[in-house]
Amino acid sequence: MNGGKEQRPLPVKYLLKSFDAFFKMEASGGIALLACTLAALIWANSPWAHTYDAVWQTKLTVGIGDWVLSKEAILWINDGLMAIFFFVVGLEIKRELLVGGLSTPSQTIMPVAAAVGGMVVPALIFFGLNSGEASLAGWGIPMATDIAFALGIMSMLGNRVPIGLKIFLTAVAIVDDIGAILVIAIFYTASLDLVALGIGVAVLCAMAVLNFRWDIRSSIPYLLLGVIVWFAFLKSGIHATIAGVLAALTIPAGTRMNCSSFVEELRNAAEIFELAITPGKSVLTNKEQQIALHSIEHAYHDATTPLQNIEHTLHPWVAFFIMPIFALANAGVTFQANVFTELLTPVSMGIFLGLIVGKQLGVTGACWIVKKLGLADFPDRTTLIHLWGASCLAGVGFTMSIFIANLAFDETSNFIELSKIAILFASLAAGGMGYLVLRFLTPDVSESEKQGE
Repeated sequence: MNGGKEQRPLPVKYLLKSFDAFFKMEASGGIALLACTLAALIWANSPWAHTYDAVWQTKLTVGIGDWVLSKEAILWINDGLMAIFFFVVGLEIKRELLVGGLSTPSQTIMPVAAAVGGMVVPALIFFGLNSGEASLAGWGIPMATDIAFALGIMSMLGNRVPIGLKIFLTAVAIVDDIGAILVIAIFYTASLDLVALGIGVAVLCAMAVLNFRWDIRSSIPYLLLGVIVWFAFLKSGIHATIAGVLAALTIPAGTRMNCSSFVEELRNAAEIFELAITPGKSVLTNKEQQIALHSIEHAYHDATTPLQNIEHTLHPWVAFFIMPIFALANAGVTFQANVFTELLTPVSMGIFLGLIVGKQLGVTGACWIVKKLGLADFPDRTTLIHLWGASCLAGVGFTMSIFIANLAFDETSNFIELSKIAILFASLAAGGMGYLVLRFLTPDVSESEKQGE
């Protein structure tokens, strides 16, 4: 529900500052991700390599009585912590669809077309190289984009990157995440337990009722029910990360107080607080000031949404804990003497060329076609060269590609190891190409131009 007065849009400079804060967090998360990746590679190729697998295969058990869940540490990370990651992804998707870069057709056409092209072309390249092979199940691996690493590389370029390009790449990555979610749900679900699935869906419906029918705004009921949804989906056979996305879509995203009412409430409370100031008297004993502070607190809760509050709370945990520990647990590939020979296998070449060539052709080509057809313009202050550089960075698949590889292949085969090697080399090459293109082939952008001033 919203207040009766019409909401005024926030000034552009505040929106850009908000995105800039998000961008810096993603970039910093990329640095943490890189550090854990290097640590995993060093650990897996050190004299203590035998302890790498031993640590992640350690069984961890939680539960009460007959309700017990026992899994290896690696599965708690990939099925549990990654469900929280996808929950935050779901919150970001909902926010972008409601008020962000995907909220209007004019904003949506270019990044959606780019993301679709960046998913379809890599998948086709992989399919062409692996048709008839046992590795064909990995066609979804080169479709993914790792936004943390991509934005981390962009952050190194300073004024070479217009703010419009950062927003564009973020929107492309979000649409790419939607595609990855659909691929995981539809193509990487082996079997179904309909009873468990029914329980999960019923609890999701209950969460929707809490929001849309009863207007419950406390985060606690949604988070508790979300855990039940996760457990039900885990037992159903559908990957538990899908539960995170679906649960996120039920989180309330509306405010009870519009901007004008919020400002008026703050002014009234500030006036009461100021008039009640008594020299030598503490706010702890000043009733009028306490009432004013509580009014501000209530106004804050009514002017914000559970969606943004939960996202704000979880985002640092995802950026600086969940994704880095996922990289630490999954990026530990052992490099043998024949590592470069293994890159010539169909599965490795499909992933490598899909992420390097497919992403560039798919993203840049889709943007060029959309522009030529007059359906949408390039983002503000960007050229086709900028978009080419962004398409290179979209080829940094890393965590999402590794995640899909773990789903696509049986852990007893060597396809997972081959996939991880190809993903690492392709992500390194794509990131390097993107940096070089944006650093040396694009014009500098002044700070004032970036902020639209």
